[in-house]
This record gives sequence, C-alpha cells and structure tokens, in this order.
Amino acid sequence: MADATPTLKTGPSPGAGSHGGPARPPGDARPERRTSRDPDSFPLPHGREEDWRFTPLARMRALLEPFTPDGKLVIEVQAPPEVEVRQVDGTDSLVGCALIPADRVSALAMANVDQALVVSVPRNTAASAVTFLTIRGELGLAYGHVVIDVAEGAEAVVVIDHVGSTTLAANAEFRVGDAASLTVVSLQDWEPDAVHVEAQAALVGRDATFRHILVSLGGDLVRIAPTVRFSGPGADAELLGLYFADAGQHLEHRLFVEHGQPHCRSRVTYKGALQGQDAHTVWIGDVLIRPAGEQTDTYELNRNLVLTDGARADSVPNLEIETGEVTGAGHASATGRFDDEQLFYLRARGIRPDEARRLVVRGFFAQVISQIRIPEVEERLLAAIEDELGRVGA
Repeated sequence: MADATPTLKTGPSPGAGSHGGPARPPGDARPERRTSRDPDSFPLPHGREEDWRFTPLARMRALLEPFTPDGKLVIEVQAPPEVEVRQVDGTDSLVGCALIPADRVSALAMANVDQALVVSVPRNTAASAVTFLTIRGELGLAYGHVVIDVAEGAEAVVVIDHVGSTTLAANAEFRVGDAASLTVVSLQDWEPDAVHVEAQAALVGRDATFRHILVSLGGDLVRIAPTVRFSGPGADAELLGLYFADAGQHLEHRLFVEHGQPHCRSRVTYKGALQGQDAHTVWIGDVLIRPAGEQTDTYELNRNLVLTDGARADSVPNLEIETGEVTGAGHASATGRFDDEQLFYLRARGIRPDEARRLVVRGFFAQVISQIRIPEVEERLLAAIEDELGRVGA
C-alpha cells in the first residue's frame, strides 16, 4: 500500500437452468466475464452499464481515472508469531495471485499501487491468535492492496478494519491452499465522508475452507465486490454479510461465486438494514456453476429491513447452471419493513415501542453476528447496531 508502514505488535432444487436472467438454448456459449490487469480494457462507465447502474458514479468519479495519491494509509498490524507480515512492491508476483480485475477501478488500483501488504501463514501451521490489520485513511486519494496467503494445511483468522477518512481504490486477495482454512473479516467503519471501492477475490484449494465476513457501516459510498473461485474439488466457501445504511449513504456489495470444480459447496447469507432519507443499499449475488462443477451444493440469501421512509434497497440474486449434475442450487431475496405481528407481540407484553424495535433488529442480525465467532468483533457490531438505532430514536 502506498505510504503505509506496518507496525508489528505481537500479541434449493437440483437441475440445469438459469435463475435471475433469460435462459439460453442448450450448448449456447456463455459470454466470459471480462477480466484484465489493463485498465484500458474497461471503458469509462457512464452508469447505464449493468455493473454500474446502481452506483452513483459522480460520488466516486476521482477513482475512475488514474491519479497521483495524495492521501495516506497508516497500517497497524497485530499478529501472532506464526504469521509473517511484510510489504512487497506492487509489481511482485504475489500481486494478482488470486485476483484478476473485473472492473476499471480494480484494474487502475492494481496497475498503480506502489506496495502491497502480504500476510503469510506457512504450510501445516495453525495461527495461535487472530491477526488484526487496521487500515486508517488520512484524507486524500489512495491506492491499496492486501494479499493473504495461507499455505497447504494451514489455518488463520484475519480481521481487516477500515477506519478514518479517505478516497480509496483497493484490491484484496485471499489464496487458500489445499486442505487449508482461512476466515477473513472485512470491516468498513469509515468516517461519514469516506469513499471506498474495492475488489476482493479468493482462490480456494482442494478440500479447503474459506469463510468471508463483510461488514459495512460507515462511509459516504462503499462498493465492495467479493469473488470466490475454486482451484480444486471438495472446497467449501461461506460468505456472510451485514450492513446498516443511514441517510445519504450508499452501501453496495456485488458477489460472484464461480463453481468450476466438482463437489464444492458455497453458502451466501447477507442481511442489511436502512434508515433515513436517501439511504441506499445494493446487493448483487451471482453464482455460476460451470460444466465441470458437478455435484455443486450452493445457496444464496439476501434480506433487507427498511426502518424508515425514504430508504431504498436493491437486491438481485442470479444463479446460472451449466450442468445437470448438481446436488443443490437455489437463492432467495426479500426486502420489507418491520413485522407488525412481532411488534404487537412484544408490546402486548409491556415492552416499550422503542425497545421492541431494537429487539426486532437485533434478532434480524443475530443469524449473521452469531456466526462470526470472534468476540471482539461481535461485541463491536452489537454496539454499532445500538448506535445506529439511536440515531432516529428507534
């Protein structure tokens, strides 16, 4: 990362078909998802393109062209002794080991970043504690890049915490070796004026386990695009997400899971809440099962809870299957307001209206928070939800 010096502190139903889009005749070739490290491969978006139609481009215009970084990212690292943390040049072979950019901002960030932060776990090593990376923005424009490389048979949990104020174009890569296990928590807890656009990609090896937890709370505009690909059979990926948008905030998450290996499993569960005028969330969930992805088991779920008038949630699940030999595949999406029956039940038992609403929201998010299994993070999220609810006198 540019201008960043890490400080180390030890301590469903099966079958072939297409969901979410028009079906093609059998044997009709699917257009490949465009990927390239060359920014010129991606034209300047105008907002009419499918990948950008929900994004307020005017609020992130500075990231769509090359820029000279004038901001600063300060990185603090707390890692156990088994985990190596170092910086490498942006031209290092590890940059691009799991991610090939699929949009203009990602390609610009990879082409222009000076340094990348690399977190490595050696073969057959289990990290004895959680690794915490705190990335603090200090105004201005910045490029960023993080690589987490977990070798064969290794295990690690890494929390990436984004705080402060900046306009950031970034990439994050997660390479999970055969029979390895990696849990990544990406927290977006920026100041209200921050802009953060990032591609995150995982390459998951044979019989490996990958858990990705994405939490977006702060910032003016946050757009994160997680991608998962499998490099061997028998792998398992779980993607969890939680987001809470206030007035004027735009929080966008665009997921792509590609099943190109047999006997792999993926689960996607994202939940979001919105409150305030012009609060806007976007969730796009794309799952592609290629012909080689036989015996795939996949399901994606998105739920949105609208707390006030003037807020908008867009949710688009897509499932495309190119083989008839799947174990299970499905998706679900819903957006709605409070369940009046739940509120009536609680109020009938003497619970005040404001407390009843808090209980409903806590219950709504409980499915995601309980699966994080990192006490410090869970406690922080519960406190953040309480703070969000207090802003409108819920």
